[in-house]
Amino acid sequence: MAALNSQRYTAASRSTHIVGLAAVIALHVVVVFLLLQLEPVRSAITAAIPIAVNLISPPKDVVPQVLPKPAPVKPHVAKPRPVPTPPVITAAPQAPALSVAPTPPTIPVPVAPPEAVVVAPPAPYIAPAPAPPAPVTLPSFNADYLNNPPPAYPALSRRMGEEGKVVLRVFVSEQGLPTQVQMSTSSGHGRLDDAAMKTVLQWRFVPARRGDTPVGAWVLVPIAFTLRS
Repeated sequence: MAALNSQRYTAASRSTHIVGLAAVIALHVVVVFLLLQLEPVRSAITAAIPIAVNLISPPKDVVPQVLPKPAPVKPHVAKPRPVPTPPVITAAPQAPALSVAPTPPTIPVPVAPPEAVVVAPPAPYIAPAPAPPAPVTLPSFNADYLNNPPPAYPALSRRMGEEGKVVLRVFVSEQGLPTQVQMSTSSGHGRLDDAAMKTVLQWRFVPARRGDTPVGAWVLVPIAFTLRS
C-alpha cells in the first residue's frame, strides 16, 4: 500500500514538473514573439546572423564561349566650323540738332487780394413804441343837468361877516360819486370850510374818461363865500 502511494506521489510530482516546464517555455515563446514584433530587435537579429553565400561552379562539360573582340572605335574628330562674319551695320546719319530758344522765365502777375466782405450786423430789434394812452378828461361838476346846489352860507358867519374861498380836492368814482373829499385850500374860517365839504359830498359829477371809458380821478372844486352876492 505504501509503495502504491509512493508511486502515485512520484507520478504527480512529475506531472506538476512537466506542466511548470511547459508554462515556462510558453512564456519564453510569447516574450520572444513580442520582441520580434519590434523593428529594432528584428534589425539587430538580422545584422547578427551571418549570410552564407554558396558559389555554384559551372559543370565541367560546358565549354566556355569565346566572345569576338570588338572592333576598334575610331576617334571622331570634330571639324572646326567656320566663324560667321558679323554683318556691318552702317548707322544712319543723324539730323542736325535743332537749337531751341530757352523759354523766358514766367513773371508772376501780382494778384490783388480779395476784398474783405463786411457783413453788417443785424439791426437790433426795436419793439414798437406803445400807443400813447388816450387823454383823460377830468371830472366835471358844473354841468346844468347835474343840479348841484351851492353850499348854504352859515348864518353865524354871515352875522360875523366871514368871507373866503375854499378849494376842495375830491375823488370822483366811475359812477360820478364823490368818495373822498380833502381840504386843499382853507377859507380861514372853519364854519365855511365845513359847509363846503358837507355840500360837495352830496353833489353828482360827470366822471372822468380815458377815451370812451369812465375812470375814477381827482378834481379840485373851488367854492367862494362872499356877502356881496
